[in-house]
Amino acid sequence: MSFARKFLLALLAVLLIATSAVTAREQVRVPDSLAQVKLSFAPVVKKARPAVVNVYARQVVRARRRLPMLFDDPFFREFFDDHFGFGMPEERVRNSLGSGVIVSGKGLIITNNHVIENATDIRIVLADRREFSARVLARDEGLDLALLKIRPAGPLPVLKLGDSDALEVGDVVLAIGNPFGVGQTVTMGIVSALGRNNLGRSRYQHFIQTDAAINPGNSGGALVNLRGELVGINTMIVSRSGGNVGIGFAVPVNLVRSFMENARRGITARPWGGVKLRGIDTDMAEALGLGRPMGALVEELHPQSPLKKAGIRVGDVILAIDGKPLRKASEFGYRLASRPLGSDAVIDVLRDGRRKSFKVKRVPKPSGLRKARTLRGRHMLSGLRVVEFDGKLARRLGVPVQRGVMVVDALRGSARGLRLQRRDVIMELNGRRINSIAMLEQALKSAKGRVLSITVWRRGAVIRMRFG
Repeated sequence: MSFARKFLLALLAVLLIATSAVTAREQVRVPDSLAQVKLSFAPVVKKARPAVVNVYARQVVRARRRLPMLFDDPFFREFFDDHFGFGMPEERVRNSLGSGVIVSGKGLIITNNHVIENATDIRIVLADRREFSARVLARDEGLDLALLKIRPAGPLPVLKLGDSDALEVGDVVLAIGNPFGVGQTVTMGIVSALGRNNLGRSRYQHFIQTDAAINPGNSGGALVNLRGELVGINTMIVSRSGGNVGIGFAVPVNLVRSFMENARRGITARPWGGVKLRGIDTDMAEALGLGRPMGALVEELHPQSPLKKAGIRVGDVILAIDGKPLRKASEFGYRLASRPLGSDAVIDVLRDGRRKSFKVKRVPKPSGLRKARTLRGRHMLSGLRVVEFDGKLARRLGVPVQRGVMVVDALRGSARGLRLQRRDVIMELNGRRINSIAMLEQALKSAKGRVLSITVWRRGAVIRMRFG
């Protein structure tokens, strides 16, 4: 091979290597303009930050003054209580710090209920250092949300509400609040998960999980998308140390929007389903022809359930609400409560292999229903969930007993071995008439673990049972 030919081949190889290097540099480039160097989240922060406020809640608590340990003896305790008033309750001031979000130019601020719970005085400090006294317009312990009202002397910055259902895992979000009271702080992360539940803070659990740093003091602050819209209210963290470890949770803004709409109309109730649901496992999904576990099986319907009135039956599988797929049974309460009372919910169900749609009115829980309580103590009925009712509710349920205690359910692992069934009405215990839960608890206490003789009304018949 001639020298000229060898030279040309070598030159060609160099050109190929240079071309590939240029291509690689084009894939990962150094910023070639000042505008690219300046790319940041600053415009989003400038848009959202002024509408995030600090919430200072002052609470007066009454506690008994304690004696020094040396004198914490019954004799000395009685002496000092009588002569020096150590046993008398004294008032102490407890201060809590949180965050809030201005959602209306008329002075409406959304925050967490646990930030202002039992507060006697609430102060709001804006990002521009203006201070206002606030009053509580509405609060919901079940949602862990509260709506506050201030009287502004001038215009207020407002954060626009976004759509939390449009979020996807991996979306970038910003958390804005006042962690540890150090001052307003912005952190950045992604949406780590959606629809988190079993966290204990809220009844309607469908939390947004994020790794954006959230710490004590961030509660009630804003979770913002890159359009500068509010997508969640930062609520809690999971941490053994009490500080951020990248697992924070926020209430979805769609639930916040529904809560605010109800509050503006003077309504504190939430939509009620009156239904008991069961999750769909793999075997059930295969038997129903679903392909994968999804939706929720209707196990029971209350006689006044709006789902029952709309035509939904026991045995139906709820697949979607308002076009949103129901991935698991725990999502039902959130989907129902994410729109205000009075609106219609379109519920899609699977029945006999066919998909059907029903229009269900969002209604509050009937006032006649009572809140269930769980019996506690060292007796055979411990763990039993019961509810008491009056004649009005008894007539609605078709129960001839005018006053009594009805069995609702039993906690797992307790009282389940008994022959009591759901909707049994306990009429007598050891010969004592039972008209209320308090009377039932007193009768159980008097029994002192002895044999229990229980008279119940069940589906039109009076049944007597003995336990022990």
